[in-house]
Amino acid sequence: MMNKRGPIITFVGLGLIAFSLLIAITSIPSDFLDSDDLLTSSFFESIFDNVSEPLQIMPGNIIYLSYSISSSNVPLLWGIQIIDYQYGDALSIHISNIFGDSYGEFIQNDSILFESIIVDESDTLNFQIENTGTRIVDVIVLFSEDPENSDTISNPTSPVNDMILPLIISGFLLIIGIIITIIGVIIMIFDLKNKLENKRNY
Repeated sequence: MMNKRGPIITFVGLGLIAFSLLIAITSIPSDFLDSDDLLTSSFFESIFDNVSEPLQIMPGNIIYLSYSISSSNVPLLWGIQIIDYQYGDALSIHISNIFGDSYGEFIQNDSILFESIIVDESDTLNFQIENTGTRIVDVIVLFSEDPENSDTISNPTSPVNDMILPLIISGFLLIIGIIITIIGVIIMIFDLKNKLENKRNY
């Protein structure tokens, strides 16, 4: 029985790893996996207060988008996704309010950009988005006002919370499974070593 303990422990560890992966797969919404554009899936739409329709920008052209913030001293999480991103696509984003006060300039060279800015008082922000690449791009702009206190986080039945808890459990089981598997392999090596030494003694 002693020589079988290593394989048994390893089998248990591998079983935990497989079970953790199964939990992770079943906890992710099907539309999240099937969506061609991650941020347009209903899962991500539930995270943000406002998701724009796809906006087309010609090379060298600029589009303008406004977003009104109703609260004071709250962070605004915003993001831009370039749909069907290709290497070389690039955007230049400048944010200001109706009085011309600048909230920063940002360069986007990847498919997705997320940034957070603090707005001292209720305001309307103007987003000036310029296509600095060489081809036509379609973009989606996403906004979430005060994301830490949004319904997405506080509501236990929200899609985000429905997915986060199982993923945390899955990650914990995965770590435990890996540790147990390593222990089982080590035990098998020691048992094999002892078996070979016993044979030599005979």
